[in-house]
Amino acid sequence: MAVRVTNDTFFEEVLSFNGAVLADFYSDSCIPCKRLSPVLAELEEELQDKIKLVKININFDLELASEYEVQTVPTLVFFKNGREVSRLNGLVKKDEIVSEIENL
Repeated sequence: MAVRVTNDTFFEEVLSFNGAVLADFYSDSCIPCKRLSPVLAELEEELQDKIKLVKININFDLELASEYEVQTVPTLVFFKNGREVSRLNGLVKKDEIVSEIENL
C-alpha cells in the first residue's frame, strides 16, 4: 500500500530512499486523481520489487508541492536515489507510467 508522505516524512521516505520512488501529488477533490489512483495501486502491486509508491496530498502539504513546482494534479514525480529524474502531469495511461519506471 502506498505510503502517505508529509512535509515531515518526505526526506526519510523519498530523498533518503535508496532506489526508485514514484511520488503521486494529488488532491482529494481532483477527479483525474481519483481515476488514476486504482491504476497506481495496480502498478504498485505488479512492480513492488521495482518501485516504492508514495502519495502527497497537495492540500495538506502545499510546501512540498511548491518546492517541486507542482502546478497541476495529478503530477507523478519519479525519484531515483533521492533525485528527481522525470515527471508526468495529468491523467496518464498505465503504459506511460510503466515506461517511466522501466527507464529508471
